[in-house]
Amino acid sequence: MNRKHLSILFSILFAAVPYRFIMNQKNVPEQKKETNEWILSKLTSNNTKGANIAGNPGILKCKYGDAVSFDGSSDGIFLDSLPLANMEQFTVEIIFQPQSGGSFAQRFLHIGEIQGNRILLELRSVKSGWYLDGFVKSGPNSCTLIDSLKLHPSDKWYHVACTLDKGKFTTYINGKKEKEGNIDFTPLKTGKTSVGVRQNKTSWFKGCIYEIKISGKALKPSGFIKL
Repeated sequence: MNRKHLSILFSILFAAVPYRFIMNQKNVPEQKKETNEWILSKLTSNNTKGANIAGNPGILKCKYGDAVSFDGSSDGIFLDSLPLANMEQFTVEIIFQPQSGGSFAQRFLHIGEIQGNRILLELRSVKSGWYLDGFVKSGPNSCTLIDSLKLHPSDKWYHVACTLDKGKFTTYINGKKEKEGNIDFTPLKTGKTSVGVRQNKTSWFKGCIYEIKISGKALKPSGFIKL
């Protein structure tokens, strides 16, 4: 093969490289969003780093496995982590059992700052059951999703979820939408997490929690944990 033929061959090969590279890039799968999944009993029994236990949460066997029981007055879990950090969209899911006999206002999950930017999943307990309260605060903006007419019986297991995507905040119970609202949201940057109580140790939760899952994208109910 003479020099002329080699020159033509190299020209063809180098011209094809960008095209093949572009084609391969199109076939690269999208990077998965971060997911945090906590089985609560493991946090309390394995001396998990960054997990601080208040009171004496018990372990209760349920149909899902070992759940953590909170007494409604002094039991809580405090985590030195911010699983929603920098997430523009997310899904928070909890499998839990609210029990009768607790105080009226109960915070069972608090992520973010104590008084500043934060996400709260709460409930209001009344004689005939309980109703959900989802809250998000971002700078001067906040959104509260609550409806006292949407009552649910106490002492049963539920899947509760909230999603946030493009400023739309939505709550679900057992895969069915409860309420939705809008907020000008900026991703959380600082804060921690508490389970079974608000971070300032008020509004204690009475009941059991089996699992908490946090995903870095707004899932549809078909993608939720199966109850």
